[in-house]
Amino acid sequence: MIYCVEDDASIREIELYTLRSTGFEALGFESGDKLLAALKGERPDLILLDIMLPGMDGVELLKRMKAVPDFADIPVIMATAKGAEYDKIQSLDLGADDYLVKPFGMMEMVSRVKAVLRRCCPGQKREILAAGGLLVDLAEHTVTADGGRIALTFKEFELLRLFLSAPGVAFTRENLLSSVWDSDYSGETRTVDMHIRTLRQKLGVYGAMIETVRNVGYRWKAAS
Repeated sequence: MIYCVEDDASIREIELYTLRSTGFEALGFESGDKLLAALKGERPDLILLDIMLPGMDGVELLKRMKAVPDFADIPVIMATAKGAEYDKIQSLDLGADDYLVKPFGMMEMVSRVKAVLRRCCPGQKREILAAGGLLVDLAEHTVTADGGRIALTFKEFELLRLFLSAPGVAFTRENLLSSVWDSDYSGETRTVDMHIRTLRQKLGVYGAMIETVRNVGYRWKAAS
């Protein structure tokens, strides 16, 4: 469980959506008071904490958590404003495990979260999907083909993850839109076709494993 403390509702919802889309459970809070109340009920695996909060700011909140034995070892990633060098240093000195500088990309956020969790929970099992020499590391959010790294966008990675999770299953374009894109996405299904085309190109010889199912959509070719 990841707790996101961010007073800007639009940013908070994007963070939560991204974390949930990449396999995490996540809850959002708009203030330090609400976070402290939630901590009395459930202990999260990590807290993503914005410094600029109404009332009690993130630095003060971090101090309070580190002073309580039950909360002191919860990993914390601070979100600092660009150029706020003092806030960054102060947060690290107070025990923060890492920091993000606003504005930051959602995939950078996911990578930082996973890196901190690996350091704090070294025994955590790695989740890897494989198809021959193609390996998808769900924890690292990386893809390699015969030992070579392949750089995918977030949507391409999610498409590949979905295919490898259910080889042989045919997904309609509507299925893929609802699973990989926001359920409220109103774009055309050819968006899926464009992403599949690019994904096939990036996967090289493994791209042929993504089969077009006529009048249906796409599937990952099941091993024979």
